[in-house]
Amino acid sequence: MAREAALAACLEAVLGSRSSANRVFELLEPLAGQEEPEDIVSAARACSRLFGALLERRELFVGPLPEQDASLGESYSAQDKYRIWMRHRYRDCVACLGELMGHEAFQVKELALCTLMKFVELEAQYPLIKIEWKGTLTFPCDLLKVVVDGLLPTTEDASLLISRFQEYLEYDDVRYFVMKAVTASIGQVMQKTKERPLPFYQQNVFSLISPINMPNKESEMVKFMVKQDNHEELKLSRLQAHKQVFEKMWLTFLKHKLPTGLYKKVLVILHDSVLPYMNEPTLMMDFLTVAYGIGGAISLLALNGLFILIHQHNLEYPDFYKKLYSLLDPSIYHVKYRARFFHLTDLFLSSSHLPAYLVAAFIKRLARLALTAPPEALLMIIPFLCNLFRRHPACKVLLHRPGGPADMSEDPYIMEEEEPSESRALQSSLWEIQSLQNHYHPDVAKAAAVLNQSLSEMEDDISGLLELSASELFDKEVKKKAVDVPLEFEQVRGLFGKKNDIFAEHFSLD
Repeated sequence: MAREAALAACLEAVLGSRSSANRVFELLEPLAGQEEPEDIVSAARACSRLFGALLERRELFVGPLPEQDASLGESYSAQDKYRIWMRHRYRDCVACLGELMGHEAFQVKELALCTLMKFVELEAQYPLIKIEWKGTLTFPCDLLKVVVDGLLPTTEDASLLISRFQEYLEYDDVRYFVMKAVTASIGQVMQKTKERPLPFYQQNVFSLISPINMPNKESEMVKFMVKQDNHEELKLSRLQAHKQVFEKMWLTFLKHKLPTGLYKKVLVILHDSVLPYMNEPTLMMDFLTVAYGIGGAISLLALNGLFILIHQHNLEYPDFYKKLYSLLDPSIYHVKYRARFFHLTDLFLSSSHLPAYLVAAFIKRLARLALTAPPEALLMIIPFLCNLFRRHPACKVLLHRPGGPADMSEDPYIMEEEEPSESRALQSSLWEIQSLQNHYHPDVAKAAAVLNQSLSEMEDDISGLLELSASELFDKEVKKKAVDVPLEFEQVRGLFGKKNDIFAEHFSLD
């Protein structure tokens, strides 16, 4: 309490008389020293009130800031000398607050962030740059860059502080200049690493840019921190300009090597949070094709973005189906992204113009892998295969082949063949589905038995089965009501029936 009272008295003295200006160092000193968090917080609040008042009273020098020594010359009035000197102290305060955004105590980080953003708002209202013509943009970009640099440390996770900052991204002009600052930061930081990933830094960048909500229409851009009469004339009021900055930011971020976990996070949101807001989504082609070629879960996740580029932007991907075929391995029935993968595979195999040998190869490999799949996956894949037969009747030869292979030893299908056309799938049969008709789970056996009959023309809706989990399947079984099964058609009256009754009467004591 004594420290707060001393800071309050100092603040009042500095604001009350220019003769006490030197006492500003008493407010700045705790910001730069190894003080207790409570003392730093008190000093930061005092500095916030001090420089907030000086900005509002126009008592900070406006225009290019001269060196402090140069300002002592006779060319400046006493008032200008004071303003220049106090502007330097303001700059010192901003630098200290930028450093405090990396403090170990979160309350210090949060207050430093909020104080800097208060200064951003005040500088926007009372600019420190000379307005030489009516259209001059007065947004404090350099000050905002200090904030962005503080949000993107290279040695620690700043996601909690970044989440606190998200509310400021609702302002269209703040969002625009944050995206520009992030792009500049990535260029400066990542060029020093010689293509080595920086996990903390890159995760922080992703945490900052992934929740950005881009406007869909120019008419939605109405919330600006800097209130200017000529917003319609400024570049940042154009949706096209926002998309260009957004696009450049993401392309700059993705051109550097990412940690595997972050790679997956990017691919999960890319198709609906990034591609729709780019001026040229095809610029993501290289990133997605490289991701698609990596294999495993990363390739599965890249399918979403590739689907958009192929169907909406006419991307041509050589050997696309060969690569999709190679992704079919035992893990696809177990991976976290199973629903997404089969939803997209269903779309890619929906065209009736696909050659029969290609669809047959997919059917055969999926059926072979189904032999070791869990029940919840089988209840989805069997209707999936039925739909493929409905779309491609030429493949029904797999179901109706007299004298076809009865097991794996007789099967001409080559599971290890990477080229679908060389797999000999059309010469095989679906003995795997016959095996599933004897599955231990009755629902699976019942679903597999459908292929013994002629299929209806209408496709099965598999959307509700894509997300089916083992726990849901178990709950469904547990909730089934037990049915009383009749064991005898005639009630038993005794051990020997009627004879037993006669025996009892004959030997009655009565």
